[in-house]
Amino acid sequence: MKAEGTIDQQTRHEQIGLTDAQAIEMYKYMLLARKFDERCHLLQRAGKINFHVSGVGHEAAQVGAAFALDREEDYFLPYYRDYGFVLSVGMTARELMLSAFAKAEDPNSGGRQMPGHFGSKRLRIVTGSSPVTTQVPHAVGVALAAKMKKKKLVSFVTFGEGSSNQGDFHEGCNFAGVHKLPVIMMCQNNQYAISVPAHKQISGKISDRALGYGFPGVQVDGNDVLEVYRVTKEARERAINGEGPTLIEAMLYRLSPHSTSDNDLAYRTQEEVDENWKKDSLPRYKKYLIDCGIWSEEQDAELSKEYVQIMKEATEYADNAPYPRAEDTLLHVFAGDEEGNQ
Repeated sequence: MKAEGTIDQQTRHEQIGLTDAQAIEMYKYMLLARKFDERCHLLQRAGKINFHVSGVGHEAAQVGAAFALDREEDYFLPYYRDYGFVLSVGMTARELMLSAFAKAEDPNSGGRQMPGHFGSKRLRIVTGSSPVTTQVPHAVGVALAAKMKKKKLVSFVTFGEGSSNQGDFHEGCNFAGVHKLPVIMMCQNNQYAISVPAHKQISGKISDRALGYGFPGVQVDGNDVLEVYRVTKEARERAINGEGPTLIEAMLYRLSPHSTSDNDLAYRTQEEVDENWKKDSLPRYKKYLIDCGIWSEEQDAELSKEYVQIMKEATEYADNAPYPRAEDTLLHVFAGDEEGNQ
């Protein structure tokens, strides 16, 4: 007999307000992000691009959160692993590949920024920078503006557990808590701040830190896309209703090295990595969809084939696209520069 209050595993997505089509679309974005990651790793090893920071293992948390937000109104401040998130809110594989190749058409920065430094005025993705967690006070500022203008929107910001120890995070939390601002902060706790394991950098739960600033904090299984969706959706409803911020700690694992410049086996074992691959969110969610009778191995194979072609076309386009001109260094610098303020 099913315990009282539990959700039927076959219909979890319906219970939290998702249609079959939406549940499948979430999986598609998770898989697309994984395919992009895999292609960039190969391109870097082949010497075609210089650098890649992987998001493998983060897809469920990113896509689940994106689907819980208003992708037409809310503002987003992602961090450098958020391929699944930015794809879900409207960026394309071609745009991301242009960034990886540092080409002039790169919508994030015109080829100036490192890969993973997202920015899009069209999609309300606020440009990030390399110093980690500086985006938290910025997200709080966006939320303050929304409250002052009485806009029914939230700002959503992500970061890693290592950078949650920095002053930017705590200052942002304090200001957001005092003013009850409509901001959702998601810590993607992947267990490693580059080479430093979580047990050497954090005592207790990151989500519990929210209590000190007067707003809710919740820890969630970051490999469960539906649970992340549910928690983020509830956080957004609280924010829109004037109840202030929420801190979400998505527990997951960085399945790849920190970046293509990192030898992760210098600080963790292959056995540890292999054990965490067993918790990979993609096969887990695929099995759920198949068990629900709304997906099949045949559909999955077709989708994978389609994504291989998408990545091939995006790679070829970006590889052949022109680099920025020398004089483009003057763009995006001075006010009143029409071309630089697109």
